[in-house]
Amino acid sequence: MRNYIHPYLLRSGALLAGIIFLALAGSVMSPWADTGQRKAYVLTIDDAIGPATRDHIVRNITRAERDGAEVIVVRLNTPGGLDASMRDIIRKILASEVPVATWVAPAGSRAASAGTYIMYASHIAAMAPATNLGSATPVQIGGGDTDKSPSAWERARDALRKSADKNGTEGSNATEEPENLPDDAMGRKVVNDAVAYIKGLAERHGRNAEWGERAVREAVSLTSSEALEQDVIDLIAADLPELLEAMNGREVRMADGTRTLDTAGLTVVEIETDWRTELLAIITNPTLAYMLLMIGIYGLILEGYNPGAMVPGVIGGICLLLALYAFQILPVNYAGLALILLGLALIGVELFIPAFGILGIGGIVAVVFGSVILFEGDIPEFRINTGVIAGMGAGSALVFGGIVWVAARTLRKPRLSSREAMVGLEAEAIQDFIDGFGRVHLQGENWSARSGHPIRQGDKVRIVAMEDEGLVLSVTPAPTGNGNQ
Repeated sequence: MRNYIHPYLLRSGALLAGIIFLALAGSVMSPWADTGQRKAYVLTIDDAIGPATRDHIVRNITRAERDGAEVIVVRLNTPGGLDASMRDIIRKILASEVPVATWVAPAGSRAASAGTYIMYASHIAAMAPATNLGSATPVQIGGGDTDKSPSAWERARDALRKSADKNGTEGSNATEEPENLPDDAMGRKVVNDAVAYIKGLAERHGRNAEWGERAVREAVSLTSSEALEQDVIDLIAADLPELLEAMNGREVRMADGTRTLDTAGLTVVEIETDWRTELLAIITNPTLAYMLLMIGIYGLILEGYNPGAMVPGVIGGICLLLALYAFQILPVNYAGLALILLGLALIGVELFIPAFGILGIGGIVAVVFGSVILFEGDIPEFRINTGVIAGMGAGSALVFGGIVWVAARTLRKPRLSSREAMVGLEAEAIQDFIDGFGRVHLQGENWSARSGHPIRQGDKVRIVAMEDEGLVLSVTPAPTGNGNQ
């Protein structure tokens, strides 16, 4: 008996074999494939330091360690970023088995705020001409405004302090209070913690700890030439080949001891951001995460209001899960999130329990206020666009207003099944009345009817009552020329 193989199985096997072949070919042709060359991996950061940046750097440092790269160059241009993401990056750099050189480039770039800390943590700190670093003062926790004008009480207090300093503090041996500290206890804790952090990084690699402290307390900045003169960075390089040449032969301190860099003749491999990093950057955009949250909850509300619709529930569930994933790695103010959830819950309850608009209006107010305080911090890249908040608030108000309007119309509309609603309406006889009995057509339905007048098929009749026994209408001939009431 001959074995028979279905053509579908043959095609499926051929397709599977082709996929495996392409995967193997891709791994061989990949720039990550081990070709025996000594490599320098180059990562480019040209945005605020956030979850996507952290994922990109941490994953590729691990990959460089696995592939035995000689050095990792981080080409940096950033205005700052999130503290948690910055610290994760710094921990990975300090524990890296491959030396990391952070290079502020190209010309016109900067390493502000979080970028300065990363520079101090790197094994090699370099800058291109016409770049700058500094302004490492942490923003106030909770999104407070650190630049607000002093109140009248604060100005009077400062004047009294200055007067006391002039009259009695000259020549005293009292310890001076550090300048440029915030007045509140939390602000002082944050600044002092940042000072200790950057001084520890400076001591690790023998850089200028005093200027690092000034960068935190006074938000000072330096150009590339000034940074080199003050021992904040190790070298200046205009391009990548010059950087690799300047690093060659330098000793750096690694986690397991000192190492001499051998960067001559390295093959440069540019590491582009992959789809995962791009997707993470999109999802963790605060404005998009906020929109996903709103779409998700509204989708679930609509699904609950109209069970079986499926589409709102599916879309809402996916959007809500994506939003929750983004919120776990973003600086979320949970009071703001609770206000949004409470507001949307109130709007949802209004759909099922009419409360004359009180719950709905309260829900809209809670959603707007919660949206304003949802994300902490003063970093523009990690704040919600105010236009989106206004649009969501106005959209919620319009949706809620539309629901109230439809409900009001429904309540005002008479019920056609009641006796009062049917009296006075006109119908059409669909047969001749025999012995005063026949049938009429009224608003898409056929009714049994009685009349004390002769009625023929096609005549217009007017309903005058509904009999108590059965669904039988009492009708009379309609006056000529009158329309439906």
